[in-house]
Amino acid sequence: MSNSDPQSLYAIPMPAIPALPIRGTDKLFPVRRVYCVGRNYAAHAIEMGHDPDRESPFFFQKNPSNLLYGKDFPYPPLSEDVHFEVELFLALKEGGSNIATSEAMDTIFGYGVGVDFTRRDLQAEAKKKGRPWTAAKAFEQSAPVSAIVPAADVPTLASKKIRLDKNGETQQQSDLDHMIWKVPEVIAELSKQFELAAGDIIFTGTPAGVGAVEIGDQLDCEIEDIAQLSFKVTGPAAI
Repeated sequence: MSNSDPQSLYAIPMPAIPALPIRGTDKLFPVRRVYCVGRNYAAHAIEMGHDPDRESPFFFQKNPSNLLYGKDFPYPPLSEDVHFEVELFLALKEGGSNIATSEAMDTIFGYGVGVDFTRRDLQAEAKKKGRPWTAAKAFEQSAPVSAIVPAADVPTLASKKIRLDKNGETQQQSDLDHMIWKVPEVIAELSKQFELAAGDIIFTGTPAGVGAVEIGDQLDCEIEDIAQLSFKVTGPAAI
């Protein structure tokens, strides 16, 4: 067995490592895990029928291969009610467990804007039966994202607007300051439950205004002065 050929160590071809481009460089950011925080804007918690008080945050995961860059979003199978949720995401350069809030910002490599698509009908059915949301959240190509913007190029997140337009009309619009759990708190709380590491992506929650998409829709997303993302909703991908 030759150690010079990494593929020779594995019984099957080694899967490709999901990776995202980084603005301003030709290097790629390898993705290890994708975490998402739920109901992190009070107005969205209310629209989903929940108490907007500052309860302990909860998290779920998508798969690294669910990230979609530079392509249109194919409408997924098994659903007739697919919703957009625009979010700021974080890319980590280091991690750990029980990270202090005061040290959390030091773990961030960069930022971007993404959409956490949700098969809402499947989610509602899972909630009713007390089952996990995996099929509703972690389906193929369920997370379109922008390139990563290095943290050094983002002096502040304070008072930055987050917005999603559908077919030229604004559907979601808020301010990052309106997050219930701020960015360093999200990292600190998540690190109590998981050991974070370089390569992790964290979606930080969506503001109010989530809604359904149809084939042919154009979505344009932005986090003010930081990142933009535009794509269309296309027909289902070939299986």
